[in-house]
Amino acid sequence: MNTDNNTSAFSKHSSNIVLWGGFLTASLLIYYFLSSGDFSFLLTYASFMRCFGFSLLCYGMWTNRTAKGISVKTLQGYGVVFICRLLSILRHQGYLPFDRTGDWFYHFVEMMSFAIIVFSLYGLYNPFISTYEERYDKFGNLYVPNEYGVIYIIGPATILAILFHPALNHEFFSDTMWSLSMYLESVVMLPQLYMFQKQANASGATIDPILGHTIFALSFSRSFELIFWLYSFHELSNYAGSQTSGYLVLFTQIGQLIIMGDFFFYYFRSVAKGSPMELPPTYNTAVE
Repeated sequence: MNTDNNTSAFSKHSSNIVLWGGFLTASLLIYYFLSSGDFSFLLTYASFMRCFGFSLLCYGMWTNRTAKGISVKTLQGYGVVFICRLLSILRHQGYLPFDRTGDWFYHFVEMMSFAIIVFSLYGLYNPFISTYEERYDKFGNLYVPNEYGVIYIIGPATILAILFHPALNHEFFSDTMWSLSMYLESVVMLPQLYMFQKQANASGATIDPILGHTIFALSFSRSFELIFWLYSFHELSNYAGSQTSGYLVLFTQIGQLIIMGDFFFYYFRSVAKGSPMELPPTYNTAVE
């Protein structure tokens, strides 16, 4: 009886075990072979976890031949995030990990994430456009065409980055681009959460397992960056010595994790049960 129960429990969780077991194994190999063990490896690890999430999304989209449940606005926002970050880290070293992975691996992972986003957007706009649920992807459709709704998060993040940015690269453009990538990434998941809310309010929503793992990986990766910047935010001062931008980096990251709290609850519950992630018709997030 116990053997049968154990076998049943393993079969229910086998896909999660294989998925996250593979990720943790790759993480250990990267740390062992590529890292020098510096505390800043947390930045590389967060970057690798994001790339893992985008890889899952792209794999699920092209394997299942569908873009169902995916917010194009969140993908567009992430595209801007990585463009801005790459414009900073490929030209200067101020925001790179001091760890050995900051020599080349961090750049490589960030470029891979951007390439996967572009490939995913291509799939969404072309072969799988008929499966895209635009009727639910309505974030930011006030006063602007629906397809440009992402401007409601890019605009405020840009203004914030121009006004409050550190000076580790000693160049206005480069420092502003890095700040914009950080501020924007903290809110880029809002269109996806809003889409989930619309789906759930319509009739309840069952989230595709791959998409659920993707959203978790992209969001939870920020916790590792938060740990690093909790100890290092004092370095994010501007030319006048003000640490306002450092505090903003912390607050925006904490804010993102708070916003994702409801999603994390349903995600962990589905993983614990070994069942699909289901959002009830009363599902609500911090997005209204």
